[in-house]
Amino acid sequence: MVKKELLRQLIHVSGVFIVVLSYFLRPDALILLSLLILLVVVILFELDKKYHVPLFSFIFRRCRRTDDETGFIYFFVGILLTLIIFQFNMAVANAAILILLFGDSASTIVGRKWGKHNIPYRNDKTLEGSLAFFVVGLILALTQVPFLPAVLGVFFGALTEAYSLVDDNIPIPLVSAFVMSVAIYLI
Repeated sequence: MVKKELLRQLIHVSGVFIVVLSYFLRPDALILLSLLILLVVVILFELDKKYHVPLFSFIFRRCRRTDDETGFIYFFVGILLTLIIFQFNMAVANAAILILLFGDSASTIVGRKWGKHNIPYRNDKTLEGSLAFFVVGLILALTQVPFLPAVLGVFFGALTEAYSLVDDNIPIPLVSAFVMSVAIYLI
């Protein structure tokens, strides 16, 4: 189970290529590329239900938590919406995507392995996981935006991860980017 989750989280953070590509592509091209990747992955996911698709079947079958899992769709939708809405400030969009990629993964790994103290009102989330989200997310966000917007974006991203009522892959980057944008505007 631990190896399976580690593989899932490695795939999760592999989305960093989108941030790297943002330095070489215009936002509209990056959005189009991300949409294309989402469509290809959805098609491969559906094909995998009936056929063996080299490499992808191995990844899908090793990483699924359930047979009907579609969390990867929410992951790409969260990134796509962040790029679409916040393309006017790619530093903010990139910081929010990095917070999602690395903060959420750190939260899952640390929370499952070392989490002992549940956060208030959630028995499935831990203080240790939330702290890991904050620390890792902050380190990565600081590569893109100044300190105060990074701290606020990661803090509200961690709250969103901890208390989201829907799949957190959509609201984490959106909330983080919104808070960072407001902080940058007000500073």
